[in-house]
Amino acid sequence: MINNYNHTNKWIAAFFMGCFFMIGCENDVNEVKQLGKKKPGIEEGINIISYLSTNGVMKAKLTAPLLLRYQGDSALKSEFPNSLYVEFFNDSGKIETRIRAKYGRYLEQDRKIFLRDSVVIIRVNGDTLTTSELYWDQTLGKFYTDKFVYISQRDPQQKLFLKEGFDANQEFTDIHYYKPQPGSYIILPDSSTTPKKQ
Repeated sequence: MINNYNHTNKWIAAFFMGCFFMIGCENDVNEVKQLGKKKPGIEEGINIISYLSTNGVMKAKLTAPLLLRYQGDSALKSEFPNSLYVEFFNDSGKIETRIRAKYGRYLEQDRKIFLRDSVVIIRVNGDTLTTSELYWDQTLGKFYTDKFVYISQRDPQQKLFLKEGFDANQEFTDIHYYKPQPGSYIILPDSSTTPKKQ
């Protein structure tokens, strides 16, 4: 008899608690609709080190303090919101080119990387390229931008100001410049510093 009484009391308490919550809740129709929508999952990685290889040969090393990887109905996307740094290697394993930027985004389906904010490319020969935005198309194996580009070149020593950017192969051995400004110039060596023939 005591067991039945306790059991009945529990059902009554549950019923009244359910009524209380039903009366106390007022749902916004838009909020309910949003609950049904799928939100993409976000994976977070800290102090990332990633390697890119082709046919077993290491081609690049990427380091970044933070990686956000978005998954969902759209194409997979990775973001580097707090900067990234990439080293590219030649077939001998020596560094050929370094790239750094304050922000990066990688669209896995398109195999494209977008860099922005203080993008700097430094080649092993000392050439330096600075721009606000840069794309790296891994399928085509090329870098390109249509934004203003400043290039400090070592050999021949010159400064280039490109109004409409450039494109280059991944190794930066074949580069096309677009609309160099009239302010671009070649720095001629100072004759007074040229060693005298003996």
